[in-house]
Amino acid sequence: MKLRIRDLREDRDLAQKTVAADLLCDQSLYSKYERGERPLPLELADRLADYFNTSVDYLLGRTDETAPYPPSRRK
Repeated sequence: MKLRIRDLREDRDLAQKTVAADLLCDQSLYSKYERGERPLPLELADRLADYFNTSVDYLLGRTDETAPYPPSRRK
């Protein structure tokens, strides 16, 4: 997982500081998520998937399909 979020960020030429600010978290904490030093909370994984327009499963390495899932119909 740590390599996927780093690769997604680097592919878009974004700095850790930029992604962290957009996600409303501290850059040093985000850096620890990328390096695998801290577990990535589910809420942040969900926000990162939306941010990078992919699925949480892709971030977690459960699939190699980068396309996000279609939105669910919530009532």
